[in-house]
Formats: sequence, C-alpha cells, structure tokens
Amino acid sequence: MAAGKRRELFTILETSADTERDSASDSEESPLNLSADVKWFEIPFRKPDSDEEEELEEDEEEDEFKSVAAAETADAASYIAGGGCNIILVTDNGIKHEEDTEESYYAPANNCSEITSNDSDIDFSDLEEEQNDLFSPFDDLGEDCTSPDFWGEPDQIISIEPFTAISGPQHALGDEADTRDYFRLLFPDSLFEHMVEQTNNYALYRQRRSGKVDAHWHPTDLREMRAYIGLNILMGINQLPDYGMYWATDIFIGNAGFKKTMTARRFEKLNQNIHLCDRESEPVPGEPGYDGLYKIRPLLDVVQSTMWEAYAPNRCLTVDEGGIATKGRFSPTQYMPSKPLKKGLKVWMLCDSKSGYCHRANIYVGRPGEDTGAVGYRVVTGLVKGLEGKHHHIFMDSFFTSVPLVQRLLRDGLYACGTTLPTRRGFPEALRLRNVGKLAQGEFFQCQRANIVATVTRDTKVVSCLSSNCAPGIVGICPSRQRDGAVLGVPRPLPLLLYQENMRGVDLSDQLRECYQVGRPCKKWWRYFLWFYINLCIVNAYIILRESRGGAPPPGFTGKQFTQRHFRIRLAQQLIGDYQGARGMERAARKRHADSPVEYGHRLERMSERSRRCRNCTNKGLRHESVFGCKICNVHLCRGGCFSEFHK
Repeated sequence: MAAGKRRELFTILETSADTERDSASDSEESPLNLSADVKWFEIPFRKPDSDEEEELEEDEEEDEFKSVAAAETADAASYIAGGGCNIILVTDNGIKHEEDTEESYYAPANNCSEITSNDSDIDFSDLEEEQNDLFSPFDDLGEDCTSPDFWGEPDQIISIEPFTAISGPQHALGDEADTRDYFRLLFPDSLFEHMVEQTNNYALYRQRRSGKVDAHWHPTDLREMRAYIGLNILMGINQLPDYGMYWATDIFIGNAGFKKTMTARRFEKLNQNIHLCDRESEPVPGEPGYDGLYKIRPLLDVVQSTMWEAYAPNRCLTVDEGGIATKGRFSPTQYMPSKPLKKGLKVWMLCDSKSGYCHRANIYVGRPGEDTGAVGYRVVTGLVKGLEGKHHHIFMDSFFTSVPLVQRLLRDGLYACGTTLPTRRGFPEALRLRNVGKLAQGEFFQCQRANIVATVTRDTKVVSCLSSNCAPGIVGICPSRQRDGAVLGVPRPLPLLLYQENMRGVDLSDQLRECYQVGRPCKKWWRYFLWFYINLCIVNAYIILRESRGGAPPPGFTGKQFTQRHFRIRLAQQLIGDYQGARGMERAARKRHADSPVEYGHRLERMSERSRRCRNCTNKGLRHESVFGCKICNVHLCRGGCFSEFHK
C-alpha cells in the first residue's frame, strides 16, 4: 500500500461488501454504522519540542499560515493519494502545521485494524490503550468550559466503553402473529376503549351545552371505533380531495368498501365527536393542575410508554426535530428552516439511527425568547432519560450540540457526536473562523479535552463538530461527486463521517410516516397530534414486524415483498373486520333476500302518516313520495312496481 512507502506513518483500512457478508455474526460488536466504501487514514501526532519552538510575531504567523494553506490546496489530491497528511497541532501559541515525521504518537499496528463487521464500522476498542488509568473521561467535567486552558492538544487517549445492553424488539409474539398483533403492542385495546368512552361522553356534553338533541347520533362501540380508525388508514393510501367523495355514487370515484362499513353521515358524526379527555373536568389556564396538553394526555401517557417498552434502543441513536403539517393558525406552530416542512407543529424525536424506530416523541409548544442552547440541553437530557450508563452513541445537529451537553452526557455514560455552532459557549476560541482562516476542502483543525474533541473542517462548507466518541487525527477518504460529474476522494475527519452516517434516524422515520398520511385536516390542533401518534405507531409496528420476522412476511401473504403499504392495508382490513353499520347491514339483508322478499318478511305496508320520498325513485333520479314502504329495509316505496324493483 501507499502507506508502506511513507514509513508506515498511518494505517489504511479498506472495507468491502465481501467482508460484510462474511462477518454478519459480528455486527453487534461494531460500534457505529458506516458505509463500506471508505478508506481510513490515521494522522500521526507528535508532541512538539517546547525547547525548539520559537515565538513568532502575529504578522509572521499569518504569512506562514497563508503560504502553507495555499500549498495544501494545490497539492491536496496528490498528497492524500501519495500517503501523506498534515499534522495539525493546537499549542499555546495557536494553530501550527507540522510535516510527517517518523515517530507517531499512535502505534501504527495497534490503533487501527481491518474492519470485519456487518455495518463496516470502526471498532473503537482498537483505538483504546491498555492502560486506561492514564485518563478518565469523567475527570474535570465540572470545570468551566470557557476557561482559556480548558482545551489542549489533540494527543490524549480516549476511552470508549463497549455497548453491551439488550437491544431490539421486546415482545412475546409467535410466528403466527399478524399486523394487528404488532400494532396492539403500541396502540393497545384499552386505548380504543378509552376513546369510545370519551367520544360518547363528549357527544352528550355537546348536546347539553347546545340544548338540542342530535337525532343523528347514537353511542359508538369498540368495533365501530376500530373500523373508523381503519377507514382513516385506508384514506391515506387511497387519497381523495374530500372525504365525502369516498361515498360518492359515481362508480369511478366512490368506494364500495367504505359504503359497506358505515355511512358518510355516521363517519362525519364520529369526526365531530371523537375525543380523548373529559371536557367537564378540564382545568382552565391559571388553575392548579392546568396542562396545555390535557386533551391528548391520556394518549401520550399510553403511547410514550408502549413505544419505549416494545423496542430496546440500539447503540446509535438520533435526536432531531420532526414536523407535522397543519392547515390553519395555531399557537404551537413553529418555523423550521432546516426541514422540508418549513412551518408546522414541532416534535422532538429520539429514533434509531439505522431502522428509524421512534423511541420517544415529545411535543414542543414553544417558549418565546428562550435561548436555543438551553432548549437543546433540556430536550436531549429529557429524551435520553433512562439510558444512563448504557454507553449509547447519541447523534444530533447544531441546534442541540454544545460543550456542556456533551459533558453532561459523558458524565451519564453516553457518548455524543454532532455539528455545532462555533459561537456556542465553550467552543474553542482557536477553532473559530476568524482564527483558522480560509480552509481547503478536507482540511481540518482539532482541539481536545479528555474524551471531548472539537473539530472544524471544510466539506462543501465550513463545519464545526463536537464529539466524545471519536479519536482525534483519523480521516476517511470518501467518494464525492463534483459539479462537473467527476467522482473524487474527499478527506473527511471521523466525527463528520460518523455524523453523516448516523444522523438519518429521524429523517427515515419521517419518510415512512409521510408516505401515507392518517386523518384529515381539521380546525382543532390536538387532532393533528392524535393522527401523528397513530401514524407513528403504525410505522413502529411495521419496523418491529420486519425485524422480528427477519424480513419475512406475515402468514397468508402471497406477494413478493411485504412493504409498508401492504402492512397498512392489512392492518386496516383487520381493524374493520366484518363490521357493517346500519346501512351496510340493510344492504346486505336486501341482497340476501332479493330472490324472495316476501318469504323473508319483506312486504309493502304503511310506514308512517307523513309521506316521504320513495327510495327506488330517488335512485333513478325521480321525486315521488309515499306513506308505504318496507319496514325491514326501513325505506319508503311507491305502491306500484317500486317494491319488487327495489328488492331485486
């Protein structure tokens, strides 16, 4: 290799698909998820000899830095290909560059080894030294990170404990379990029963408040509530502009399954009255026990618990914000410039970096004037509560990452990695843009404090990172497509690579959730969260089924691949079952007794004193009224041939 010609100043690690397939059994020992097409370089570090260093004037340092940076920019590609890298030191006098030397602070044979994991990860156990007593990652975490002597040279040994906690789906379902069984793990039947009770109570509450009796409302039950949720799931797959179109008489628009399950009026009444809380005991603002999320608190208490218990978190987790699209003006609506959905309801999410399973989703209602750093610190510590001491790796973006947060997580036995803002409290002054100057692509500077490594580099733009799970001085050469279409190897430091590979958990969950929306736009903000959590439970149940069965479909499925769409259709069908509302049972009875209506008790008789429209004539577009009809079918019919024509 090229490294051999350069006196083995660093080690190159190459991963391949063959290595991945041969080492599937070792995937659990691999600490992080990384792509397989990365070549790794370890940049050697040698402590400078303080006796030989000379103090330079500020203008001379600036001239020297500019000349070295220009030389690096011109020879970056050939320099990396030839097996050499610049050593970047952070000393008391500032940032300096040093050429390759024979001796390396890291042992070239022991620090890195060939990757043999299924995820093509860097095995951090190889980066650890045997003498862990030299440095403890929990020392001096209480010191002020803004102190001038807080940061030092990137030459310290990092200590990363192995991840040994139980992870993955946690349930006792057998091979015969179907989609509804997995959905029940996250959305239990007790929650359906609670929705039935509170929906009936709210319907009576509305009638008492208005002083009018709703003649079209009758109490709902458990089967009807399941069917109602099932229809809303199907509406996300077969999307129409207005929900009334599902009951249209046009054969090209109307859906026979919807008509069979319940009438459009009944569906509308359930939309009006569905509820999750007792409105009569709801506290008003200013009263003791007031809760801004009171309307969905029963749902949150159940779903947050089931999502956490059904799937034990894996090693790599992502913290990010998720958005819920809304129509209308709501006070909790937030502006999210970094998301495809720029404006909507914001939810803080903790998701698995690889599968996208959401472990926790906390609603953000907004606090005007609050510092973003304080918000990020509070959000992350709340989301990772219960993971202390399990040595998970938390990845987050610049909204959350700060030096105090990384210190807190490290003290709790959690490792962190994420981009940050160089203006955040505690970030090294030496790595700020005004001090590092203009960087070439792939060039980076680092400072270190125990396990915490601060990095500033230039990829497509200047990026600042904080990490506690990355050894300093490691670079990956990744293929990157340029504007002209050429593919070149771009050097990236290890923190940036780990961030890029593991920061996609929340985005993956959002992609699965946004494919098929559940519920319709409405004027009540809490209903958006109701449909959000139902949709999130569907996505999580699909992930649990996929991982529990190893990608195999549930019993009875005959297709080639069981996708999320098949999961949703199958779940909706099982929720609806054989439920039929009043109109559906009426149509079924009419079809069953069409051959001999009189034999099954159908006869033409007087229905009421007041005439009403003939159902058969109405179906033909005519308007005739009659006091006669069929009591079993509960329809008015003319005394002529409408009776026999209607029952055919």
